[in-house]
Amino acid sequence: MRAGVVVAAQPGVEDLAVRAEELGLCSFWVNDTPMVHGDPFVALSLCAKATRRIRLGVGVTSPALRSAPAAASAFASLNALAPGRIICGVGTGNTARRTLGMQPATAAALENFTAALQDLCAGRSTAYREGDEVRGIRFLHSGAHVNTADAIEFVVAALHGPKAAAVAGRRGAGLISFGLLDPTAWHALHDARRTAARDTLHDPAAAHRDSYVVTALHLLRDDEDSDSDAARDATGHLVLSLLDFAADTPAVAGQLGPDEREAVRRLLDRRGTTATAPDRYTKIYPNYLGRIAPQDRDLILPSLMNSVALVGTRDDLRTRIAALERAGLDELLIQPVIDPPTEMAQLAELLT
Repeated sequence: MRAGVVVAAQPGVEDLAVRAEELGLCSFWVNDTPMVHGDPFVALSLCAKATRRIRLGVGVTSPALRSAPAAASAFASLNALAPGRIICGVGTGNTARRTLGMQPATAAALENFTAALQDLCAGRSTAYREGDEVRGIRFLHSGAHVNTADAIEFVVAALHGPKAAAVAGRRGAGLISFGLLDPTAWHALHDARRTAARDTLHDPAAAHRDSYVVTALHLLRDDEDSDSDAARDATGHLVLSLLDFAADTPAVAGQLGPDEREAVRRLLDRRGTTATAPDRYTKIYPNYLGRIAPQDRDLILPSLMNSVALVGTRDDLRTRIAALERAGLDELLIQPVIDPPTEMAQLAELLT
């Protein structure tokens, strides 16, 4: 299993990319959540100039955030700085849209966006629509402004549902998911992608593309409890991201168990909002995917930690990772928030 890392865009991010490359990690990703983090293309431009080998990904952008021409120009510009090392992650914008108080894009919009990006980033023409107006567009740059010669890798964000996985299959793209550590769920996603690819693509080899999962990692010390403060701190940002989503989406909260629903209720109470307040997104999402506050440790339930993060002894973690690899997962990405250099080193050591 390959290893990589996901971080928020911020000053100094290129130093983490250099360290990840030194550790032998395969990819370095930056989130695209405009109202929460810095700009991923600015951050990855710095990383492209500071590194030589590691692949650089945006995880993930969305048709609800950026137009296809603007996104394609950004990705092709990165590709000129780091030829053949760029990964374009695309999704419906679930979190990035919700931090604006808006709904994510549809699967159809995601597929059209992905197709347009693939065409433009490969130097082909594509149809561009605004309302009822449709125009054929392509890059008009000359010289070395953008790179459309070296291939960009495309991956589609998918959770449990088959729609996004089917988009990946039809577009010959890979998959990325967040906190999805259930091998059975990964088998289902891969089946949906393969079926869509088989029915759509002319090249059978395009039916397989890489799959990535974003998680958090905490290696237990001798005699450390699996729900220790250190374990909760290392994984709490992912657990809170799930609780934030449930707090913002009552239908999701209703699918949780009683203890988890109570954690959602406490979260809303602490943030001073409700699940139906029109401005709830301004109270729920500040510090999204950042280090949790000590007073929120009680919200980091062991059941949720085990669901979205990897906590355990070295043998425990290697067993879980092996099961994911058998389910077709190619690369494990961690999102470190406590001590990124140390957490990246632990990941590199764990997978060697």
